[in-house]
Amino acid sequence: MARGSAGESVLHRHLRVLESFDAWHPFLTLTEIAEAAGIPPSSAHRLIAELEREGLLERLPDRTYRLGVRLWEFASRTPGAVGLREIARPWLGAVHERVRQHAQLGVLSGRDVLFIDRMSTRDAVVNATLIGGRIPLHASSSGLVLLAHADASLLADVIARGLRSYTDRTIHAGAELRAQLRRVREEGYAVTEGHIHPESRGIAVPVTGPGGGVYAAIGVVVPNDGASTHAYAELLHRAATGIARDLAVAYRPDVDERTHGIRSLVSGSRRSLEFLESLDNDPHDAGALPAPGPAALL
Repeated sequence: MARGSAGESVLHRHLRVLESFDAWHPFLTLTEIAEAAGIPPSSAHRLIAELEREGLLERLPDRTYRLGVRLWEFASRTPGAVGLREIARPWLGAVHERVRQHAQLGVLSGRDVLFIDRMSTRDAVVNATLIGGRIPLHASSSGLVLLAHADASLLADVIARGLRSYTDRTIHAGAELRAQLRRVREEGYAVTEGHIHPESRGIAVPVTGPGGGVYAAIGVVVPNDGASTHAYAELLHRAATGIARDLAVAYRPDVDERTHGIRSLVSGSRRSLEFLESLDNDPHDAGALPAPGPAALL
């Protein structure tokens, strides 16, 4: 792989450009991209031009740039995120129908929880979650669930990097974090009361994947009113069980020859799926065909 003068691969330099964008900065100028990526403007100009030609960046009339639709196309092909989102969505919707606040689905990404889906009502309590957004693992209930079941080396890294405080309730010390994670493993769910905003409380439980490990976290953000969290935890556990069951079905190697193809990853009517499977070339391979069940939560 080609490398720059500092030993950095060309691919990594392109990724630095793409990583300049986030939910709070979806539109950037060339100068802003260069500054965020830490590369000279001349290099940024070349890298941006290459990404634009491939459809990974798009230039707008005001001379700003945004991430290209082709990135969404690639993301839609990964079973690990969009496939999980499609499989979990009926269950997430059932949870949201009950709580009428925020329901969300997160996965582990580095030292953060990456939220791949969220459902909210207009008058719901304050929530810092965005689809495609990140929150440090120690600061959210979903993050605590994921960290509680992660490798010990990740916990050590999170503590070593420092624990950012959002309110006076945010976990800010390593000993406190370790104790909280032990509690999450013992009780099977995590609760964060006012850790990001004083009036909000998060509750989350783990979602088990086909291999038996923790695949994701499903949670809610509700008013921090002191009410019992057990009903929320029970609701979330039922949803997590349903998601785990549907994931296991989608990834079973012994159902039929198409198990790992479109039927396991795409939502839609059965006749539509049969039609898509009859085509010689089909670009859609993300999603999941949900089994009946989430309505039982209502």
